Amino acid sequence: MSAREGLKRWHEVIEGGSSPAALAAIIHENAVFHSPVVHTPQRGQAIVVAYLSAAGQTLGNDSFEYVRELVDGENAMLEFTTEMDGIHVNGIDLIRFDENGKIIDFKVMVRPLKAVNKVWEQMAAQLERMKGG
Repeated sequence: MSAREGLKRWHEVIEGGSSPAALAAIIHENAVFHSPVVHTPQRGQAIVVAYLSAAGQTLGNDSFEYVRELVDGENAMLEFTTEMDGIHVNGIDLIRFDENGKIIDFKVMVRPLKAVNKVWEQMAAQLERMKGG
């Protein structure tokens, strides 16, 4: 399966609300997530699903839009824009898919600095809510 097929499934999941169950179906069990605000890569399907679900809740508002996509082999790069509390966020999702079209590696990069700070603030709060903390 190509990255294009995996990417099609990714878009279907996020357009459907990024539910944890739908995300788990497209995330490899040994997937790795690279956060723009957490230094250590997060490993394993459960933690990757938690981060992507939280990101869907914080970044995925009405202003979220993918504005460019590049696909090459097993890799896809998606540039996005959104607004959070009046702050313009510009970022990139760099995704690598396995041979079955499941996400094996997901890296998020965000700019400018005040956007990184806003993402950190809202993601931390969302992850705490998800943990019940």
